[in-house]
Amino acid sequence: MHTSLPRRLARHLPCLEWARRYDHETAGKDGLAALIVTLMLIPQSLAYAMLAGLPPVTGLYASILPLVAYTLFGTSRTLAVGPAAVLSLVTASVLAPLFAAGSAEYNAAALLLALLSGIVLLAMAALRLGFLANFLSHPVISGFMSASGILITLGQLKHILGIEADGENAIELLGALVRSLPQTNLPTLAIGIGSLFFLHLARSRLHGWLLARGFGAKIAGTLVRTGPVVALLASVLLVWLFGLDAAGVRVVGQTPQGLPSFALPPLDAALAGELLPAALLISLIGFVESVSVAQTLAARRRQRIEPNQELVGLGAANLAAALSGGFPVTGGLSRSVVNFDAGAQTPMAGALSAVGITVTVLFFTPLFHNLPHAVLAATIIVAILTLVDLGALGRTWRYSRQDAAAMAATMLGVLLIDVEAGILIGVGLSLLLFLWRTSQPHIAVVGQLPGSEHFRNVKRFAVVESPKVLSIRVDESLYFPNARYLEDRVAELVSQHPRAEHLVLMCPGVNLIDASALESLEEIGAHLHAAGIQLHLSEVKGPVMDRLRHSDFLEHFGGRVFISQFEALAELDPQTTRRALGMHRRGPAAPLRPTRKKNDSEKRP
Repeated sequence: MHTSLPRRLARHLPCLEWARRYDHETAGKDGLAALIVTLMLIPQSLAYAMLAGLPPVTGLYASILPLVAYTLFGTSRTLAVGPAAVLSLVTASVLAPLFAAGSAEYNAAALLLALLSGIVLLAMAALRLGFLANFLSHPVISGFMSASGILITLGQLKHILGIEADGENAIELLGALVRSLPQTNLPTLAIGIGSLFFLHLARSRLHGWLLARGFGAKIAGTLVRTGPVVALLASVLLVWLFGLDAAGVRVVGQTPQGLPSFALPPLDAALAGELLPAALLISLIGFVESVSVAQTLAARRRQRIEPNQELVGLGAANLAAALSGGFPVTGGLSRSVVNFDAGAQTPMAGALSAVGITVTVLFFTPLFHNLPHAVLAATIIVAILTLVDLGALGRTWRYSRQDAAAMAATMLGVLLIDVEAGILIGVGLSLLLFLWRTSQPHIAVVGQLPGSEHFRNVKRFAVVESPKVLSIRVDESLYFPNARYLEDRVAELVSQHPRAEHLVLMCPGVNLIDASALESLEEIGAHLHAAGIQLHLSEVKGPVMDRLRHSDFLEHFGGRVFISQFEALAELDPQTTRRALGMHRRGPAAPLRPTRKKNDSEKRP
């Protein structure tokens, strides 16, 4: 009992595991990573808050307590939690139709949205619903990220140009930008273009340039990551020296100094009900993005994460954001990669980054008064364009047109309607395509490879078929969408083999037989029996067999369940089996016809 309690605590507080072995060397590595991430996080946090329609300092608030909360409850050693571009976009798209951006009501609604997201994530953790993230397929996520990147870039161009241009989708934004082009503010445009050019060069060329001049790889990497901070400070200095704010350059303005108050956001039941669907969407998107990044980085160090505990960590981080003046947060890709490359060993690096942000909020926020919006917009654009991968659509189309259709539908939904519609369209279409694919499972007639005990598709290999035994392989689980198809396909194949006395249903790919499919098997058995053919099963998996034993199917269908297809043929038609074994293959078995794209039955072995 005394030993089980610490284990239970460690399961719910992963920090207890790594804290026992924390030493000066680990602390030094975490401290260096925290310094580098803090330098990156300051401009990003300010920019993402602006993207969410909130005061820029809100991004700093969302980068303090949430990082500490994840340090206590998260399982990834290198995930960097905080504001993220896509969640900021979703936040703005949800709240903009309800309240004026920057108003007290808007800010309070953002806090409530973070609170609801935290509650949803913790509820998912309690119910162990981490598997729900699997409903967001990679093509849908890729399409959503690419389209969101394009939409965010279009939305930030107004800050680069110094104009007013709003819209809920790409068409509205493009129209507003074109109409407002004559009002472009030239000093703002110069700052915006200059920032974009500098940040792009810093990201793409500076590292190689520094290495060529003798700088070490770590020092060069650190200097590259300070690019946004350099752009921030340089632009502040320019505005102050030349009074560019008086020339129409929009700046952050007065920024509160000091820590935010710690309190619950205003609780409005009606507003909470209106925001709950968005909170569900934000929670799912944030969880998928965070877990995919965490798993990738953990695998590189042969570590592991616990998805359901990650729900707790992210839920706690969002609750902390709601209580400390922030907005919805998640694990960010770019920050996490930087944290990993900088040598972070434990989540303590995130807590140390929170200390750095705290120092910034306490002492340096007056520096942000003359910070141009154009620089923050350039920071967002350069960061978010790394997520845009339009080439993925072509690659996915060549491999799977159905997945490409889901990806394209997601992208069009995001660009032409809004972000929530896009992700819902993508998920819905993915599920429909899955049901369509599994409703017509691949079913193949198989025969014995000469000189072996293996069975392969008769349309692809030169095999020996038994005249008495029809062997049919099913390559999909059997459940209600495909139960009727199985009946029809078996009837069709039986009609093509009039001499068959036995039918063996080979089930190596069947992981489930639900109640509907069981009834279909009973119908198949009855129809075959009436035609003088006996139904048998082979290669049934253990869990499927366990469920069959709980029914009366095995008692009444009259056939046998064989361990292997070879055993079935050896028992039902030993003469053909012996003849096939005695034959010698002339090299590897080859398809009976040239390989070409035709139908699914010719693509399976």
